[in-house]
Amino acid sequence: MQLRPLFATALSLSLLWSAVFPLQSEAANSRQPWLVKQIYSYNHPFVATLPNELSTKMTKMALSAFSFYRGTAHLFYEDLKNTKLWAASAYSNAVTNGVWIDGDMHMQNMGGLRDGSDTAVFDTNDFDEGYLGSYTWDLRRMAVSILLAAEENGISADDRQALVKNFVESYVAQMAAFRGNNTELEFRLTANETNGVVKDIIQAAAGKNRPKFLGKYTVINAGQRRFQASEASLTPVDGNTLATLKTAVATYVSSIPTASRKNNNFYALKDAALRSGSGTGSLGRYRYYLLIEGDSADNNDDVILEMKQETDSAVSIAVPNNLSATTYDAHNGKRVFNSLRAMSNNPDILAGYTTFNNLPFFLHERSPYQEDFDYTVLKTYSKFNDTVKYMGQIIAKNHARSDKDYDAKIISSSMDKEITEVIKGDVSGLKKEVLSFAEKYADQVKQDYQDFVAAKNSGATLY
Repeated sequence: MQLRPLFATALSLSLLWSAVFPLQSEAANSRQPWLVKQIYSYNHPFVATLPNELSTKMTKMALSAFSFYRGTAHLFYEDLKNTKLWAASAYSNAVTNGVWIDGDMHMQNMGGLRDGSDTAVFDTNDFDEGYLGSYTWDLRRMAVSILLAAEENGISADDRQALVKNFVESYVAQMAAFRGNNTELEFRLTANETNGVVKDIIQAAAGKNRPKFLGKYTVINAGQRRFQASEASLTPVDGNTLATLKTAVATYVSSIPTASRKNNNFYALKDAALRSGSGTGSLGRYRYYLLIEGDSADNNDDVILEMKQETDSAVSIAVPNNLSATTYDAHNGKRVFNSLRAMSNNPDILAGYTTFNNLPFFLHERSPYQEDFDYTVLKTYSKFNDTVKYMGQIIAKNHARSDKDYDAKIISSSMDKEITEVIKGDVSGLKKEVLSFAEKYADQVKQDYQDFVAAKNSGATLY
């Protein structure tokens, strides 16, 4: 999606949001000095290298409360440390506080894609913050995003509450269905198992093709495919950088499990470019597109890899060392790689990790068959409700399959059993707890958003 045309109107959009959806709430505290300090501290380490990307990030975050929430997972976990204000769940214990969670669950971190078996599915598509934490944190973070998105779409307050409760109920029911068997290892949502908007997304992913995707970013010149110099989001790398990237690619190939690894010619690096303007929370970090040979010398089966700089998980702000650094060799690219493989059935066979210029990177295919989720199409309660139920099922799958089924040295328990037992059948109580948190936190996000926009417009130093 090209967002550059929106930047000039970011302020007017934020003012429109404020007019339609009042942001001031008696339940929320204005904390602008703290807020500005936190945003600055989190983003400033990247200012020396990619200041323009940070400017883009701030502009995106100013578009809406939902966009602001997407870009500030670190604030969420700073808040969760304050258990006096944001109480820990009564439906968790020492074991279920160590679930492998996505860490940044919101509605746009799911979408349509083709998995490693080339099947079009609806699933999680971002694992940058993957870490060990309370399973309720994924529920809470997604629930807040549901409330923000539904309010933006004009869904009534009563219906917004019902959406959160139905989302939690779907999660609990699916988790209980996984207990005592290994069905989580095969669970997936295809077009046959879904309907509504989610089915449309899956079918859209299935209908895409590689040549059209390659044509968006590349051009064939003198018989060789290269990235388009005219593509505004791509900046060609120089010869020295390309040579260093070739070394990094060799390390990446060695990180791919042997069973998934293709012959070396497949990974031959043909071209590379710095990608700008992609995502929200990760803006400010390096992101490269790498054009590799693919299965043959034919230009039409070339593959684009996304190589993304990774940092410490935001979850670790709340629970430092909950996931031992030894499990991922203190390499955040490997942490994300492990998180993907832990939570995904049939993960991307091109996923891996490397080090480039002494920085950790995660790599995966920038798939031609990915369909991003657009929550703005959920204009009715019915469409929204179908979607959140599927999202609850996917999160349950993530938590259930990333336990001892993935690596018993990291998690020795069966989380479908442990989570089901800690809830003790009190699904109503869990729904009320998640909803209570989500409503209070959504109010805080809207207040923080208002304070952020005011600070940005007044010229505050945010990075």
